[in-house]
Amino acid sequence: MMSTRQQNFLLRKEKILNMAENLLLENNQDITLDELAQELDIAKGTIYKHFKSKNQLYLELIILNEKRLLDISIKYKTDMQAYVTHYMLYNMSNSNRTILLHVIEERLTNSDRTLKDLFKKLYTVREERIIEIKEVTDKYLKSVQSKMSIRDYLSYIWTVTYGASLLLNSSHYQNSIGSRERLVELYINQALMIPNTLS
Repeated sequence: MMSTRQQNFLLRKEKILNMAENLLLENNQDITLDELAQELDIAKGTIYKHFKSKNQLYLELIILNEKRLLDISIKYKTDMQAYVTHYMLYNMSNSNRTILLHVIEERLTNSDRTLKDLFKKLYTVREERIIEIKEVTDKYLKSVQSKMSIRDYLSYIWTVTYGASLLLNSSHYQNSIGSRERLVELYINQALMIPNTLS
């Protein structure tokens, strides 16, 4: 059983992560630890008790997001249509989060070698997510007589989702989008229909 001190430590870490995510989404760009400390009304040194660097904080945010996606996989692992719908809606309804976290992950992958253990944790969660929906994906692909592999199809769903998120988040295209809801529905239907054409 955790002590009160340990519980408070974990609660404060959770609070820091939540505020960091909020600031990141509000700014739609990088944040500084000074900004974060100011918003939380704590000393910058307190943040360093939980995270060795801003990059570690970012990667833990990405892992947190991946755990939310894992929860979607677990909840809808027997219904492919429900899984694809909720997975895509989660990403598209907060498209700036989807884009920002992806861009940050790409940057950290190529620049910070000190985060090896956290990247291992991220990939483990991601693998769990795929394992959870492997069976239902296989059944779905067979039901539409598709020769597409499970990994290729899940990669395709991600590609459609990320492309849609870029469009939905673009200030240039915002003005030309008629019905945002109809467009989101179209992307989801496209992701569900495509294997049939690849038979």
